[in-house]
Amino acid sequence: MGTQEKVTGVVLSAMPIGDYDKRLVILTKEYGKITAFARGAKRPTSSLLASSQPFTFGDFQVYAGKSSYTVVSCQITRYFEELRKDLQAVAYASYFCEVMEYLTRENLDAAQYLNLLYVSLRALEKKQMDVSLIRSVFEIRTMQINGEAMEVFSCIRCGKKENLEEMDSFFGNFCTRAGGLLCGDCAGQKVSTISLTPAAVYSVQYIQTVPMSRLYSFRVSDEVKNELERLCSDYLKQYLNVRFHSLELLPLL
Repeated sequence: MGTQEKVTGVVLSAMPIGDYDKRLVILTKEYGKITAFARGAKRPTSSLLASSQPFTFGDFQVYAGKSSYTVVSCQITRYFEELRKDLQAVAYASYFCEVMEYLTRENLDAAQYLNLLYVSLRALEKKQMDVSLIRSVFEIRTMQINGEAMEVFSCIRCGKKENLEEMDSFFGNFCTRAGGLLCGDCAGQKVSTISLTPAAVYSVQYIQTVPMSRLYSFRVSDEVKNELERLCSDYLKQYLNVRFHSLELLPLL
């Protein structure tokens, strides 16, 4: 048996193993994404029953084996009980966890990912804004943490910057393939772009620079919300191109 230690994290997914056990994927602050087995967690009397559910955030006592961890106990910090009562919120939360499970790795720093996931689950639970906008905010900030931020402060090709008050001549052209905004000269070179309003550009700038604690503290018009949805959809197709199964639930809700 390895040395027992404490890790702080959130359960991304839980899979039944045999009659009584569960295999957990936990995103931890200390070791990134880890696989951990919760022995007997399916038993009604198990002390690990509540802590082996997706979205559970807390301090896990674990010991390391050759290729996985074993959960000994958990001090739950947040169970997100209200979130679990809303099927739509659960679907979005499952999607957020699936994205994190795809992007993170073991033994790599995941503190920013964990922080983002935590504040995003809180935003869903508290209904701080429309769920589709929460999704766009989550996706934009996730891509930034992953090293694929949208360039929204200058032309991604020539680096040109113009007065933000003159956006009509500059900030309306976003090229997902290039990864950012194009000035009028660069956008004129037969490049496929998405047209963004100044308010949408300001929103992306805010999402990428605001402290995590204030990430979900703004409002936008329906027009901007729709722009961000379209932008994120194209951007993730370009840079991730992954089929996330949890998204299949959303049209049914």
